[in-house]
Amino acid sequence: MKAIRTMGAWIEGGAVRFRVWAPEHDRVEIVTYGEDGEEVTGALPAAPTGGGYFEATAPGLGAGALYKVRIDGAGPFPDPYARAQPLGVHGPSAVDDPSFAWTDAGWKGVALEDLVLYEVHIGTATQEGTFDALIPRLAELRELGITAIEIMPVASFPGERGWGYDGVDLFAPSAAYGGPEGLRRLVDAAHAAGLGVILDCVYNHFGPDGNYLRAYTKRYFTERHKTPWGDAVNYDGEGAEQVRALAISNAEMWIRDFHIDGLRLDATHAILDDTAPHILREIAERARAAGGGRRVVVIAEDSLNDTRLVTPPEQGGHGLDGVWADDFHHELRVLFAGDRDGYFEDHRGTAEDIAATIRKGWLYEGQVSKHAGKPRGTPAEPVPPPCFVHCIQNHDQIGNRALGDRLGAAVSPAAFRTMSALLLITPYTPLLFMGQEWNARTPFQYFTDHDAELGRLVTEGRRREFQYFTSFSGAEVPDPQDPRTFQRSKLDWSERQRPEHAGVLAWYRELLGLRAAHPALRRRGRGDFSAEAISPDAVRIERRGGEATVIALVALRGALDVDLGRPEARALAFSEEPRFGGAAQRVPLDRGRAAFEGPAALIVEVPRS
Repeated sequence: MKAIRTMGAWIEGGAVRFRVWAPEHDRVEIVTYGEDGEEVTGALPAAPTGGGYFEATAPGLGAGALYKVRIDGAGPFPDPYARAQPLGVHGPSAVDDPSFAWTDAGWKGVALEDLVLYEVHIGTATQEGTFDALIPRLAELRELGITAIEIMPVASFPGERGWGYDGVDLFAPSAAYGGPEGLRRLVDAAHAAGLGVILDCVYNHFGPDGNYLRAYTKRYFTERHKTPWGDAVNYDGEGAEQVRALAISNAEMWIRDFHIDGLRLDATHAILDDTAPHILREIAERARAAGGGRRVVVIAEDSLNDTRLVTPPEQGGHGLDGVWADDFHHELRVLFAGDRDGYFEDHRGTAEDIAATIRKGWLYEGQVSKHAGKPRGTPAEPVPPPCFVHCIQNHDQIGNRALGDRLGAAVSPAAFRTMSALLLITPYTPLLFMGQEWNARTPFQYFTDHDAELGRLVTEGRRREFQYFTSFSGAEVPDPQDPRTFQRSKLDWSERQRPEHAGVLAWYRELLGLRAAHPALRRRGRGDFSAEAISPDAVRIERRGGEATVIALVALRGALDVDLGRPEARALAFSEEPRFGGAAQRVPLDRGRAAFEGPAALIVEVPRS
């Protein structure tokens, strides 16, 4: 693999070295700052080294040194390659020492087939909103059956609160969360608890507030492609080599310097590249190589149902490990919550379509999408089931609702338990959003901390966005800039002790325990399961492996009455048992016949014949 230049600032031989890329400029200087944030007299000139690169060495500086970059007399500006921004995205950059007393030498990562993902927003997962504050929760997540936390973006973003998708300093973990040292402590603790760590990375655009890339060069962006956020990142035009290196070296850094176990790549359909190899392939290959023998997984978030993402390069694909497959979520949401706006118009929520989605991994394989007005998707059959990431809620599906209300606010407790069974009993990779395991009631709303003018535009845009959605008509959309919007979104872990939540938690523990231990549920190949609609209101999922078959009978609504023809069938769990929050007087299985009212899920085991 071709070596990539180290950029930004790093410690070498008792000094700090700097490298800057500013190809349209003639003069670059490093401006240093004292601990009080005041500029130190006398800037350090950086010498041109060809290709638009400038370098400087500062003896006597070390970890924590503050600096900015002055370009042709303008600025000074923060360094877009800085490893730390302790005073925010507009403040001086800081030199980071990546050395750390890691204790995870024996950690090998998590195999794709074993992933049970738990999506976390650091700022709202705890009251403190820091990397360190999450550490005490890790052991109980592993005990529940989670195998990896998936952290929403942590690259430095403007202000003290935000989702992270408007990050501007991609190499600098947010100071609001605890900076680079805090992230290393969290990852090390996660590995000690037996949990992998997947990090959400945004390479399809850069945020507007605190984005100084254009001060260095216009070549980071291109007008050849457009995205929902404006000009695309320049991965295939003039100067693209260094732009590609920015994304690739950022992925390498998370894996190498922070021991991250994998990446979730945001909105890969908006990462536009007409060259070969595609930038996605290079990111995946370099990320895995940076793992040094650890398992590293790279997962795409993509709405196109495009199997090229997870097809091996030798077969013409990009070679990623997994891809979000939202059709599963959409089908269940239409059935149980009745959503019809936007992309939900493409889904019917029928037993037939739900079974087809489970059978394939996603529903759309080239059919015309009414919402998009064109064909969507590719055949899913060649792709192994663990490559598809399924969920019944995630940060987008909650936070992009007007009020940020969770699934539990729209469906009954019985429906929530049933949807959870459909998620966890299939061979696909499940993703839970933090608090889902106890059906948390706290919302997850859209929040920002921009300057006053940009904040006003964001607030107005947010409210315009929902004015035509019939399901939100009359709703007052919370102000993203209001700190109370952020505070409302913080998880309340004490909810788990309340009776209405404790049963759901027990249901998740039961399902995840079965998923991890039962031989039939550990088999995740295409030939090891089936799914079919057995009536207009019910589906049957069968998992095969070992000496027994596991059958999930799921009544989506109304009555289910089915004879399995196997009187020796044994019930493993029923969603409406009192221990899970239901009111059933008994498990509805008698000599192989199951009869119960939906929504509900009955999981049984029969010996292999």
